[in-house]
Amino acid sequence: MNDKIKSIRDRIDALDERLVRLLSARARLAQRIGGLKEGGPAYRPEREAQVLRAVVGKNRGPLSDAALARLFTEIMSACRALEDAMAVAYLGPPGTFSQEAAFKHFGAVASTVPCASIDEVFRQVETGAVGYGVVPVENSTEGAIGRTLDLLLSTPARTCGEVMLPIRQCLMSRERRMSAIRKVYSHTQSLAQCQQWLARELPHAERVAVVSNAEAARMAARERGAAAIGPKTAAAIYRLSLLARNIEDEAKNTTRFVVLAERDAARSGRDKTSLILSARNVPGAMKELLSPLAANQVSMTRLESRPSRTGLWEYVFYMDVEGHQDDANVARALAELRTKATFLKILGSYPAAVA
Repeated sequence: MNDKIKSIRDRIDALDERLVRLLSARARLAQRIGGLKEGGPAYRPEREAQVLRAVVGKNRGPLSDAALARLFTEIMSACRALEDAMAVAYLGPPGTFSQEAAFKHFGAVASTVPCASIDEVFRQVETGAVGYGVVPVENSTEGAIGRTLDLLLSTPARTCGEVMLPIRQCLMSRERRMSAIRKVYSHTQSLAQCQQWLARELPHAERVAVVSNAEAARMAARERGAAAIGPKTAAAIYRLSLLARNIEDEAKNTTRFVVLAERDAARSGRDKTSLILSARNVPGAMKELLSPLAANQVSMTRLESRPSRTGLWEYVFYMDVEGHQDDANVARALAELRTKATFLKILGSYPAAVA
């Protein structure tokens, strides 16, 4: 048995040696491309999406598609860092789901900048203090993130990517027993996503909403009888005990994030386009507004209404459609929409999330 194990380990060692050589060769090629870009951006979302799709398409296991995509994201992150030490802003402090989304999309080698609010993430990108920002836009359980939608309406920043992050909520505390918990801190969204579990397991605990899950963990670390709800990474950062895992009410709970940048992405082959528009206040206006999509065979994947803040009972509509704005059918649909909408803003086209 020991001889068989040694033989297999020797083969693994040989493969590791080959992997190191191949990764170094890949990195050198990435450096050459960086030199040919003549100052162009190191991060090309459309190219990275194409690489991940190709990798996932060739996967035959035993690694899952998500695991393989994460490995190659880290490889591209390390290679990208040889060209540019770019910075990514996110809703902090460290230990939030927003930070997890930033790492999932850009890799752990990317330099991340924690921000105190979603507003600050937008400002960091708008002023050029960072190259990119990651903000939550909607949750599969609780719906749209209103503040993000409001800021997208006015920002000059573009949307160049999206991240789908499965949300796994954990209860953490300096206490060792759940019976000692009298107060639970968390972000409003997380409290809402765990309300059934809280009602069942901690019915008498006070629920306190704070600006982020990481801030909740930081507060719980300072207070006896307090707990926080958030990602397990926060428990490690703030030295808290994990009292319960996966306490979200919906097992498929997922938050969608968008990536903000100075420019959007080129065509990748499987893209989305996000836009904001408004309709005339007349009967049938909404049907007329959607007709260019059907006429040009453009599939709408999301439609969200939001008060426009410009007049009483006036609304704007946030829409995602399949395809890139440079695709012929999408371009025709957008041109027709401009003639029918009283307001139209294209937020950007970007690769659909891979895994």
